[in-house]
Amino acid sequence: MFHRPAVPPLRSGRLTTAAIALGLLGTLATSAWAGAREPSPQQRAQAPVTAVRPTAGTATPLSGYTIQSSAKVTASPAAVSSPGYRPTGWYPAGARSTVLAALIADGVYPDPFYSTNQRKIPKADFQVPWWYRSDFTVTDRTERTHLDFSGVISAADVYVNGKQVAKAADVNGAYTQHELDVTSLVRSGTNTVAFRIRPNDPNKNLTMGWIDWLQPPPDQNMGIVRDVLVRRGGPVALRDAHVVTSLAVPSLATADLTVKARARNDSNAPVTARISGSIGTKTFATTVSLAAHRTKTVTFSVHLDSPKVWWPAGMGGRPLYDLDLTAAVNGAPSDTAHESFGIRDVQAPLNSDGARQYRVNGRKLLIKGGGWSPDEFLRWDRTYVEDRLKYALDLGLNTIRLEGHIEPDEFFDLADRYGILTLPGWECCDKWEGQVNGGETGDKWTAADYPVAKASMTAEAARLRDHPSVISFLIGSDFAPDATIEKTYVDALKAADWRTPVVAAASDNSSPISGSSGMKMTGPYDWIPPDYWYAKREGGATGFNSETSAGPDIPTLDTLRRMMTPAELATLWKDPTTKQYHRSPSPVFNTLKLYDNALTGRYGPPTSLTDYVRKAQLAQYENVRAQFEAYERNATDASKPSTGVVYWMFNSGWTSLHWQLMDRYLDQGGAYFGAKKANEPLHIQYSYDNRSVVVLNNQNSPARQLTARATLFDTDGTQRYDKKVTGVKVSGGGAHSTALTLPTSVPGLSTTYLVRLTLTDASGKEVSRNVYWLSAKPDTLDWAHTDWYYTPTTSYADLKGLNSMARVPVSATASTSAGADGTSATTVTVRNSGQGKTPSLLTDVHLVDSAGKPVLPVRWSDNEVSLWPGESRTLTVTYRTADLHGSAPRVRVSGWNTPERTVPAA
Repeated sequence: MFHRPAVPPLRSGRLTTAAIALGLLGTLATSAWAGAREPSPQQRAQAPVTAVRPTAGTATPLSGYTIQSSAKVTASPAAVSSPGYRPTGWYPAGARSTVLAALIADGVYPDPFYSTNQRKIPKADFQVPWWYRSDFTVTDRTERTHLDFSGVISAADVYVNGKQVAKAADVNGAYTQHELDVTSLVRSGTNTVAFRIRPNDPNKNLTMGWIDWLQPPPDQNMGIVRDVLVRRGGPVALRDAHVVTSLAVPSLATADLTVKARARNDSNAPVTARISGSIGTKTFATTVSLAAHRTKTVTFSVHLDSPKVWWPAGMGGRPLYDLDLTAAVNGAPSDTAHESFGIRDVQAPLNSDGARQYRVNGRKLLIKGGGWSPDEFLRWDRTYVEDRLKYALDLGLNTIRLEGHIEPDEFFDLADRYGILTLPGWECCDKWEGQVNGGETGDKWTAADYPVAKASMTAEAARLRDHPSVISFLIGSDFAPDATIEKTYVDALKAADWRTPVVAAASDNSSPISGSSGMKMTGPYDWIPPDYWYAKREGGATGFNSETSAGPDIPTLDTLRRMMTPAELATLWKDPTTKQYHRSPSPVFNTLKLYDNALTGRYGPPTSLTDYVRKAQLAQYENVRAQFEAYERNATDASKPSTGVVYWMFNSGWTSLHWQLMDRYLDQGGAYFGAKKANEPLHIQYSYDNRSVVVLNNQNSPARQLTARATLFDTDGTQRYDKKVTGVKVSGGGAHSTALTLPTSVPGLSTTYLVRLTLTDASGKEVSRNVYWLSAKPDTLDWAHTDWYYTPTTSYADLKGLNSMARVPVSATASTSAGADGTSATTVTVRNSGQGKTPSLLTDVHLVDSAGKPVLPVRWSDNEVSLWPGESRTLTVTYRTADLHGSAPRVRVSGWNTPERTVPAA
C-alpha cells in the first residue's frame, strides 16, 4: 500500500487478518480482560500425538503442539525435546498456530475482536522465545524420515529426540522451506520434535507484518503457521516435481508439457532408480543412476492434442490435470510425488499508455479484484476461506491480490477450482522493502538477509507455479526492489521455471530487469465522492490501480453491536474526531472525520446510530458501485483505458470500520451489494462524468434487441422525464454501448432526484435494473490539493432531499426449501404496497434466525432493491442449513424509507 508520509518520518502501514471458523470468537467471553490463566488438566491431556504413516512416499502433518513461554520453562532443550517430558502448565496449540491464536483458543484472553480487549493483552509476554513441542510415533525404522516445513515466524532452533538439528540462523523467515534428515535420530515408538520460536519483529525479519489494515496482534504472529510434515521414503526421494506448460495461442489446439523432478539419493551407496509417471492417459518412464547423496533432474516431454484449457470464472471451464510420479529401487517403491496443474497461458504486456494489460489464453480481460486479508492471528479455516472466495464470485470479481500473508496451499487449490485469479507478492512497509523505501519503516538489509530472501522466493515460486490461478508475482509493493534484490528474486524465479509475468511493484515504479510495473498506487484510501472515479487521473478509471477505495466501509448494525460497546457506538455518529480503535493504528486513518463530514454534508447530520448506519449503507452502495462501473466502462476506451482495479480491501481480518466489501462475520451491506450490482453480467449504468446511460456486457456472447429506459423522478415519486431506446446491441467480453444521454436539466426536477434505469430483452423480460440518487448540485473536487490518500471535496452534492421521502410499507412473503446437499434456499417476494407515488429506496432483506440474528454466510440473487408502488421483486437466498442451528428461518425487511418488519420463511 502506497503511503507517502503524512508527518515525517511516520508512515501509515497496513495490518491484516485472515480466516477463522464462523462463530469461533463468539464462544469467548467479552468481559474485561482478567489476565492469563494456566490451562486446565483436561486441556493438558489434549497434547497431540501424531501417528506417522509408514508407507514410502507419505507425508504426515503434525496434528498440533503444546506451547509455553521460555520464561516459564526451566528444563534444558534436550529435556524439553525428549519423549517422556511432561509439559505441565503448557497450552495446547493447533497444527498451524501463532502463540496468541493458541492462547485465544484456550480461553486465556477474551474476544480480541470486541471493543479494545486486544489492547489489554501484554506485549511483554511475547518478547521472549516460546517453545512448540509435539510427539509423533513411528512403527518401524526401515524407511528414511525427514521433517519438511515452512511458515516459522520469525526463526527457530529445532530439536528432535533431545538433539539440535537446526539453528535459528538457518530456520529463519516465514516463507523459507526446510527439509531436515532425522533418520538417524528417529526411533520406533514415540518421538519428539520441538521448536524454540524467536519473537517476531516485521521491521527486522523477512516474515509477516501488519500495516494499517488493523490493530497489530501483540505477539506479531510469532509461531508456526504452516504444516510441519514428517516424510517417509526409501533411498531415493522425489522433490520439486512440476509441469511447465506451453499452450498454442490463439488456437488452443495443442499443448506441450515438460515434466520435471529432482531424484535425490539419500543413501550412502550408489543406486539405480526407475522413475515413472502419468498425466491422464499419457505415461512415461526412465531409469536414472545416482551416486551416493547425489541429485539429478529428471525430465519428460508430453504433447497433448485438444488439451483441456483452464479459464478464469465466467470465461470458460476450469479443468485440472494430475501429475503422478513414482521412484522405485529394486522394484520397491521409494517415493511418490503428486501435483495438480492447469493448462493456460498468461501474458501481461504494457499497453501504449504504459499500463499492464492481462491476457489469459490470448483473451484480454479487465482485472476486477480485491485485496485479501488473512485472519489477524493467521488461523486457517478452509470453510471460512471458501465462503469468502464464493463471495468474490458472487460479486463478479475475477482476482484476489495477496500482499504478503501468502496463504497455504489449500487457498490456491480453491482458487484453481473456482477460477479466481490471484496476484501474490511481497508486502510493503516493513523489512521486505526496508532497503528501498527511504524513510519508511523497515530496517536496511544486511548480508544475512539476501539468502533468506532468495530462499523465500525459491520456496514460494515452487509452491505456486503449477496453480493456474496464479497469474503473476509482485516482487515489490509500494516500492520496486533495487538491482541486487531484484536479481536475487529473478534468479530464484527462473531456477524454479516460473513462467507467468513478474511485476516489479504494485506502484508506478520500475526495476532494472522487470522494467516498469505498469501499475499505479495513487489512492484513494479515504473518502472521495462517486464522480471521482470517472476522472482519468490519480485513482480514477484509467490504467491498473492495484489498491484503491473510498476508505471506510461501516458494517451493518448487527455487526457493529457485536464488535463495539454502546459508548463506542455512540461516537460513530456523535463525534467524527474520535480515534476509532477498529479503524486503524495509523494517524492518517484512525478517525472517521473525512467520511463522517461527507455523510453529514451530503445526506444531513445523523440523528441516531440507526440513522448513521442507514446513511452509511446508502453512501457505500453508491460509491463502490461507481468505482467498479467507471473501470468497467473505460476498459475498452481507445485512449487511456482502464486495465485493472483492486478494491482496497476485499475483506478484513478482524472487526473493522474500513476497507472491506463484507465484514468479519460475512454480513453484507451497501458496499457488497453496490459491487454486486456494478459487476452483474449484463448491466445498465449511469455515467457521473457525461450523464450517458451505458449498457455493459461481461458475458462471452453479444447481446442484441435490448431496450434501455431511463426515468427521472422527484424524491416524492413524481415522474419528470422518461426515455426509451430500442434495438440496443452490445458485443461480449466487457464491451459497452451508449444507449442514451440524460439531459443536463429537466424542468421541475427537484434538487435531489432519482434515476431508474432498466434493460429488457427481446421478450420484454427485465435483465438489469439500476437506481441512482443524484443531485443538481454536484460534488466539487479540489484536485490541486490531492494527497496520497484522498482528494479533498470543497462542496458536497445535496442529497438531503432523500430525508423527506415518505415512509413506504413493503410487504413480504417467504418460503424455504431444503436441498439434498445440506443447503437451503429461501425465496422472498417483496412488494411496495404503498398507495402513493413514492418508491421504497434500497430495500434490504436479511435472513435471520428466530432470535433475529443474521444467518451467515448467504448468497442472494439480488438485494437492496428499489421498488415503485405496486412493483414486486422475487429474491432467492441460499445458505447452509446447519447455519440455522435448528432455528426456523425468518426474513427481516428494512430500507431507506421502509419500516422494518420480520416475517416467517419456513
